[in-house]
Amino acid sequence: MKREILHLEDVQLLVDTFYSKVRQDGLLGPIFENVIQDQWSKHLNKMYTFWQTVLLGEHTYSGHPFMPHIDLPVEKRHFERWLELFYQTLDENFEGENADEAKWRASKMAEMFLYKLTYFRNSGSTHLI
Repeated sequence: MKREILHLEDVQLLVDTFYSKVRQDGLLGPIFENVIQDQWSKHLNKMYTFWQTVLLGEHTYSGHPFMPHIDLPVEKRHFERWLELFYQTLDENFEGENADEAKWRASKMAEMFLYKLTYFRNSGSTHLI
């Protein structure tokens, strides 16, 4: 039965289920494992606070989401796969306004991250836009 994303426990289910898919994915899994290594607990906790802030309005996340991704060997197909798995996780487990908001936010993040990565790679710049 699908549920709405209303509480931290719902966010944790979303994050845990999604990253379980990512870790098993042939395209994304090796990239994440290479970067995160044995720090999965720390990464998942950061993702809980990020999505808790974005979806529930509980301001528990502080940081700059883009910068940790700047040196990752990713391109458009990686973002497309990331979104595919994220949407799949949402569709399988959740419904409602916050599930729709999560999809919208994820698509905008993927679009902006790809834009910024392309900009940095093409310009050789080290300054944020």
